[in-house]
Amino acid sequence: MPVRKSRNKAFELGGIRIEPGQHRYIELPLPVLYTHSNVFMPVHVAVGKEAGPVMFISAAVHGDEINGVEIIRRVINAKAVKRLKGTLVSVPVVNVYGFINKSRYLPDRRDLNRSFPGSEQGSMAAKLAHLFLQEITRKCDYGIDLHTAAIGRDNLPQIRARIQGDEKLAGLASAFGAPVILDAGFREGSLRQSAAKENCNILLYEAGEALRFDELCIRGGVKGIINVMRHIGMLPASRRRKQAIEPAVAHSSRWVRTPRSGILRTTCPMGKRIHKNDVLGYVSDPFGTSEVAVHAPVNGMIIGKTTLPLVHEGEAIFHIARFDALGDAEAVLESFQNEIDPVDNEVPGPEDEPMIF
Repeated sequence: MPVRKSRNKAFELGGIRIEPGQHRYIELPLPVLYTHSNVFMPVHVAVGKEAGPVMFISAAVHGDEINGVEIIRRVINAKAVKRLKGTLVSVPVVNVYGFINKSRYLPDRRDLNRSFPGSEQGSMAAKLAHLFLQEITRKCDYGIDLHTAAIGRDNLPQIRARIQGDEKLAGLASAFGAPVILDAGFREGSLRQSAAKENCNILLYEAGEALRFDELCIRGGVKGIINVMRHIGMLPASRRRKQAIEPAVAHSSRWVRTPRSGILRTTCPMGKRIHKNDVLGYVSDPFGTSEVAVHAPVNGMIIGKTTLPLVHEGEAIFHIARFDALGDAEAVLESFQNEIDPVDNEVPGPEDEPMIF
C-alpha cells in the first residue's frame, strides 16, 4: 500500500502567507538611513508541497563576509531544491548596513553577532537581532549560519558547533561534510547561542576571507547545506554512491601570537599538519637585519591564519586545531579538496559554474 504523503503547512513571514508549493521574496523593513532612505532585509522563502522540517540559512551577519551570499544564491537555484520537503528560509544578507558599506559592523560600530537576542527598543544592532530572532529563528527547527574570517585573516572550511553531549547536533555537523568540526562553546550574544535557547539546532560554517570569493569554500558550503537537507529529510537521498567524508573533530584550538612586531613570512600553508616546536614563519624588521622564528606551541593543524604580513607584537597570526589523530585530520582535508574540486559538478548548471578571478 503506498505511503500517504503529508501536505505541508503554510508559512508566514513579515505578515505575508506563503502556501505549500510557493516561493516568495520578502523584504523585512529595517530602520531607515539618516538620508531617510528605506532599508530592507531580503528573505527568500520556499515552501515545499510535502511536510518536513523548517530550516534557515543566513549569511553576512558580518557585512563583509560575502562567501555565504554566493552560497545561498547557488542553493536557492540548485536543481535538488526543487524536490523540497518542508520549508527553506534563506537570508543572504542579514547585516544589510554593513554589507552596503563593505564593513563587518553596523554604522554604530556594534557587532551584530554579539547583540542577540536583541531588543525591540534597543540600539540598531539590538533591533536587527530582535527582528531576526522573532521572524526567522523562532520559526525554524534548524539553521546554518555562514561566515568567513575577519578581514586580514583566512579560515579553512570548518563547522563550529557545541556537539559534546548533543548527538543530534553532532550528526548534523558530520553530515555537512566539512573537513573539520570544531567543538566550540557559545559566544555571549551570538546568534548561535540565542538559537540554541530557542531549540533551533544551528551549525556555523566558517570558510575563507572577508570581502573575497573563494570557490573551494563556496562549493563546500553549497554541498554541505544540501548534505544537511538530505540528512534531515528535506531532500531525497543522493543517487550517487560516494563514501561520505568523516570530518576530523577538534575539541580545542589555540591562537599563536607573534613574539614581536615586524614583517611576517609564513612558511606553513593552511591545513598543514604541524608538531610542537615546528617553525610556522619568521618575523623580521624591514631590512632583514634581525628576525625571530614563530614556533608551534602544540601539535595540530592550521585552520586559520593572518593574510597580512605586517604584524604587531601579540597579534594572533595562526589558529591551530588540536586532534587526537593528526594523520586522520590531514587525510580528511585531502579527501574534501578532491571531492569539492571545481571540475566535480554534483549540482550542474550555470548557477554552479566555477568563478575565475
